[in-house]
Amino acid sequence: MTDRTYTAEEVDAAVEALQDPERLKHAEEVVIHAAPGLQRILNEALHSGGWFDDAHEHEVRRVAESGDVQALRTLLAEETRLGMMVGVAVGFELAHELQRRRET
Repeated sequence: MTDRTYTAEEVDAAVEALQDPERLKHAEEVVIHAAPGLQRILNEALHSGGWFDDAHEHEVRRVAESGDVQALRTLLAEETRLGMMVGVAVGFELAHELQRRRET
């Protein structure tokens, strides 16, 4: 199988299609089943990418000790975005792996 690439327009159309809640039911079932393994992969990707290194731990402590609610919100939003981006990348590759296995 040749790895397929996607245009920005194709990705935009796919994201639009996913807004239909019915489209996600099966995906939710699959993710619930695979959650423990996916969590390990996500954690490893975040740690090996250096996103949760000592500098991050220092920032978490600084924000926690400061009591700065806005800084806490910003930190949580950044962590959420980062987790989402890595999670989507893992999901994207999982879909490719499933397709490769189906074709062989």
